[in-house]
Amino acid sequence: MSPTVEHPTGDGRRPAEAEPQITTAPTAAGPTAAVSGATAPTAAAPTATVSGATAPTAAAPAGGDAPAARPSRRFGLRAAWMMTASGWSANQFSALLGAYRSEMGLSEATVTGLFAVYVVGLVPGLLIGGPLADRHGRRPVALTALGVNLLSTMLLMAGTTATWWLLPGRFLTGVGAGALLAAGSAWVKELSSPPYAALAPAAAAKRAGLFVSAGFASGGLVASLIAQWAPHPMLTAYLPHLVLASAAGAAAFGAPESGRPRPTSGAPTAPRGAAPYPRARYRRAILPLAPWVFAGPTVGFATLPGLVDDGLTGWQTVYAGIATAVVPGAGLLVQPLARRVAARHRLATAVSGLLVIAAGFALAVPAAAAEQPALALAAAAVLGAGYGLALTYGLTEVAALAPPERLARLTALFWTLAYLGMFTPYALALLSAAFPVTALLAAGAALAVLTCGVLILLNRGAEH
Repeated sequence: MSPTVEHPTGDGRRPAEAEPQITTAPTAAGPTAAVSGATAPTAAAPTATVSGATAPTAAAPAGGDAPAARPSRRFGLRAAWMMTASGWSANQFSALLGAYRSEMGLSEATVTGLFAVYVVGLVPGLLIGGPLADRHGRRPVALTALGVNLLSTMLLMAGTTATWWLLPGRFLTGVGAGALLAAGSAWVKELSSPPYAALAPAAAAKRAGLFVSAGFASGGLVASLIAQWAPHPMLTAYLPHLVLASAAGAAAFGAPESGRPRPTSGAPTAPRGAAPYPRARYRRAILPLAPWVFAGPTVGFATLPGLVDDGLTGWQTVYAGIATAVVPGAGLLVQPLARRVAARHRLATAVSGLLVIAAGFALAVPAAAAEQPALALAAAAVLGAGYGLALTYGLTEVAALAPPERLARLTALFWTLAYLGMFTPYALALLSAAFPVTALLAAGAALAVLTCGVLILLNRGAEH
């Protein structure tokens, strides 16, 4: 059994301990624990060293007079359910696009515009939420964002009485989701890592993405089934999200703050000695791929159902819901493959993701030309698998590049670039007035292959 090390008392002294003898020696950065003469300084918390190996303990609050958080994998899981609520809120509306056209008489342009408004709100939510989480802590920003997420669903429910409520409802859905993705992803990653849990770095980094994907998959499907058979569908379809988000908030409320909020004044913007931000590598490894993370799946669940639904009279809403479940569901199922591919080379997951997305676009061409719903679902599943590979690579790479004090900000930047791909259905709708949609889908496949080649060229010297 390994020895335990208690945190220092308020005056910096340790209580007497059983053998092996552990002594402390103050350093400029913090106390140091030593066994058999070996020492290892830490930046903010004691570190126990036994036979030359170190194991960090939970960071102690200033003054050292409070106990550290007890290591528990449950903290990361409890916070991760907020990410599921975020994904659910995004796709519950997507599955109802056809219902808003048929039940409430909204035009195609209005429905497509409401879909895009989500991204308009999401980008500032990400760009503001990331820096706020780095400065003030992950927990308060994530919990506030979840409250905005709940409010947005209530506004969408009010849209049954006055359709203009849908506009602020969709905008706030984006704002809340953006801030939650920025702060929540960093919070979940840190609560899933030492000292709170013992997940591998790659597994901790992608946990938030997996829970978001679960929300994407289930939210759209449940909303579409309710809209198909339940009374007052534009109201009752949103009730499950209210329950889920409330339960997720209650579960996450007891999780501790994982980051170390930065001082608002009188201190440098990053802790002294922090790892530099590798801007050039971030640009080479993240920027080319990020928009494809959502370019493929949004075509799968937002564009393809509208191209093949002529033979689905009365079942368009259910089909759209199935499509919104198939895309992220395939992204979840591909995760074991993503782990094996990532073990071969750092870029292998990204390259595989882009090539699979290209294959999905290529398969969508005959599906749209023949108006085959089954083939369109197969193309959506392939696009979803590419999404799962690309998202796993992006979150893992960002976590590897970002120093702790910049994790939320750089994660937010990645999500922002990724969500720009959600404008793809809108771009296809505009360009389809001048070009056949099958040609546009084929061009998408070619662009994905081209991006893959550019990514390889930019990262030729990348380490394994």
